[in-house]
Amino acid sequence: MDLAARRIEAILFDLGDTLLHFGKLSKGRLLDEAMRRSYAYLQEHNQPVGSFRVYRLLHLWGIRWHLLRSWLTGNDFNSLELLKTYGAKNGLNLAPEQWEELNWRWYEKLAEASAVEPGTQEALDRLTRMGLKLGVLSNTFIHKCSLERHLEQEGLLRYFPVRLYSYEFPWRKPNVRIFQEAACRIEVDPRHIMFVGDLIDKDITGALAAGMTAVLKCGHANAGKPLPQGAFRIDKIAELPAVIEKLNADNTSREQ
Repeated sequence: MDLAARRIEAILFDLGDTLLHFGKLSKGRLLDEAMRRSYAYLQEHNQPVGSFRVYRLLHLWGIRWHLLRSWLTGNDFNSLELLKTYGAKNGLNLAPEQWEELNWRWYEKLAEASAVEPGTQEALDRLTRMGLKLGVLSNTFIHKCSLERHLEQEGLLRYFPVRLYSYEFPWRKPNVRIFQEAACRIEVDPRHIMFVGDLIDKDITGALAAGMTAVLKCGHANAGKPLPQGAFRIDKIAELPAVIEKLNADNTSREQ
């Protein structure tokens, strides 16, 4: 089937710098603030956290180790389960909802630093009215309890009944299997799915390999890089409805 003739029935979106824009951030400052907020939360609940200096050192090295391990294995860890494992070793005693709140305290500063492009909700409304299925496929170790809380705060969660996060699977983008799993979850043949993301090596390469239509969302991560053959490019999510209408119109005209 020719790329231009593929009728789009569903769209899968990446999260970071696609739906939620973080831009260029100081990872060191974000991590330090996350540790301070999580430490304060544990103190509020009378947990045996010890000194902040030791708490910071343990978590700094722990996070670096798990990120390195994730890079080496190609599998993302689960932030919530990691917190619970740490808690079990250090005598923390929290209710399930408190563990989720602790996870949020680690993520909260990053959420505050993010933004949603103007016109995004209007575009998603229009795509929904066009009868398209919408979903999220994200490479992340951040547990969904925090990501979906963030999406809800931004008014975006309701658009995406299908949501996949790489920490839930033994593979992540660009592995074609996670794209295939997303296609199964959204119940649409990959040839009729559009994937929108900002990373050429993860989002675009993987989507094309899975047989999807790939759309590169312009951003700092891909600035100046050539667009892979067969992919499309947009500057804003608001452009998507027009892109899909044109693709589907081309498909209709070819069928006639």
